[in-house]
Amino acid sequence: MRLYAVVAVGGFRRYATYRVATAAGVFTNTVFGFIMAYTYIALWDQRPHLGGYDVSQALTFVWLGQALLMTCAMMGGGFEDELIERIRTGDIAIDLYRPADLQLWWLAGDLGRAAFHLVGRGIVPMILGALAFDLALPGSPLTWIAFLVSVTLGVVVSFALRFLVALSAFWLMDGAGVIQIAWLAGLFFSGMLLPLNLFPGTLGDIARALPWSSLLQVPADVFLGKHTGWGLLGAYAFQCGWAVALLGAGRALQSVATRRVVVQGG
Repeated sequence: MRLYAVVAVGGFRRYATYRVATAAGVFTNTVFGFIMAYTYIALWDQRPHLGGYDVSQALTFVWLGQALLMTCAMMGGGFEDELIERIRTGDIAIDLYRPADLQLWWLAGDLGRAAFHLVGRGIVPMILGALAFDLALPGSPLTWIAFLVSVTLGVVVSFALRFLVALSAFWLMDGAGVIQIAWLAGLFFSGMLLPLNLFPGTLGDIARALPWSSLLQVPADVFLGKHTGWGLLGAYAFQCGWAVALLGAGRALQSVATRRVVVQGG
């Protein structure tokens, strides 16, 4: 496990070197945060308590979305492009023969990336949003800890989804189309555009049951105190269930791809 801890630290340091890009990302997240915040204010003025949120909670949801956009890679931007390129060029064969698990290697690096984006691109927009608007910030340290646990699980679910997308390149050779479909689904079904509690009827039930809700909707509801006690354990169980299922699917697909590489190499 020490190896993967080193890889995670390396992932953090790798993204920390892009200081100008980070500053630009903070600016972009802040600008879009203000645009969405005023849009939500107009919407909640017409429909108070829409989706079970008051206006303060709705604004908090906006700024949490900006903080978690890159943390949970809702629009991609993680390891998947690099992994697809290694599959396309055949360099993946070297990775598969290394004495390290392919899935755990990329997961460790992605956790490092997510930790940097949470600190580097999440904190400043959240502070600016709290200064400009009346946000519903938790008063208990336990809620903050519960939120960080949920965010971590959301990052793992996000990784598992993107790992499956990247492995599709073994058969498609060009994963650009799959990546675009994945990030569109991530934006829509995570709650980034609108909280999933606003979706009506069956669409809302389906959206909340899909794995992408683990990326923003679930952590945001934990932050807002919507999940407490057994409800909090249920939220964790939901995220863990998707993480285990998707990681298991990724490992199965990785095994099939490995056998394919071995046969072709032989």
